[in-house]
Amino acid sequence: MTSIAQARRIAVLIPCYNEAIAITAVVDDFRRALPQAQIHVFDNNSSDGTAEVAAKAGAIVHSVKLQGKGHVVRRMFADIDADAYVMVDGDDTYDAASAPALIERLFAEKLDTVVGVRKPIHADVHRPGHAFGNRMLTGFLSYLFGRNCSDILSGYRVFSRRFAKSFPVLSQGFEIETELTVHALELKMAVAEVVTPFKERPEGSHSKLSTVRDGIRIVVTMVRLFGAERPLAFYSLIAAVLALLAVLLAVPLFVTYAETGLVPRFPTAILSTGLMLLAALAFFAGLILDTVTRGRRELKMLAYLSQRAPE
Repeated sequence: MTSIAQARRIAVLIPCYNEAIAITAVVDDFRRALPQAQIHVFDNNSSDGTAEVAAKAGAIVHSVKLQGKGHVVRRMFADIDADAYVMVDGDDTYDAASAPALIERLFAEKLDTVVGVRKPIHADVHRPGHAFGNRMLTGFLSYLFGRNCSDILSGYRVFSRRFAKSFPVLSQGFEIETELTVHALELKMAVAEVVTPFKERPEGSHSKLSTVRDGIRIVVTMVRLFGAERPLAFYSLIAAVLALLAVLLAVPLFVTYAETGLVPRFPTAILSTGLMLLAALAFFAGLILDTVTRGRRELKMLAYLSQRAPE
């Protein structure tokens, strides 16, 4: 690592849950790659002795009792003070040798975050369902914020102090990677991506992700993000659907009334009127929530600007 980053305080943050098989290799690899860094392992109720193995490997071990990666990241950013934070999963699938380049770019270009974009060493490293879900969510966020992303579910990232101390962690589980990306895109932060090798898990180690369960989570996250970040568009879409249904139900009633002067399907008329009222309420809810979202974004920006810029 060049002198630009050598004088900085570097913290390697490793979230872990039952990674005793892999954690020693992860700690050793990052100690070699970043000899001046403090290596912190955040154990999330492991039952296989991960904390003890990490301590023997020389890491500073922290215990997080609330289950879920989101809770772990909250404690990481709250408890550790550094100039740059390297967050990497403890499953020994990420390339520690790439860390100096990620940190160097963070400081050289005064960035807020650098994402390690995974490039599989072997074609079968990614499960097809996970790869498809990643592409789907990545494309959706790129559309939502107008900025291209390559791998928003990567567990290998470098953050500035400004990013870490202004990030309001809300997620509880593996949605945290999406939330990290949204925080950067929402505030128009300086972001970069660096391609890094991605390898298979060590023998005996198993992924905590489920293709079906986490696929559903991805879809739910996409809908939630659309509603939270673009409320006017989200609720206007709902309003349009409700209004269209109301009109489709009302057209036959108007035709019958024009021909006979009667409204024979009175319940349908009530339903059509109710749907139109709901459409109006949805539209105005979107307007109100859009104002709230702008205010929330301004508060996040003020928290971001209250931290010193990378030097």
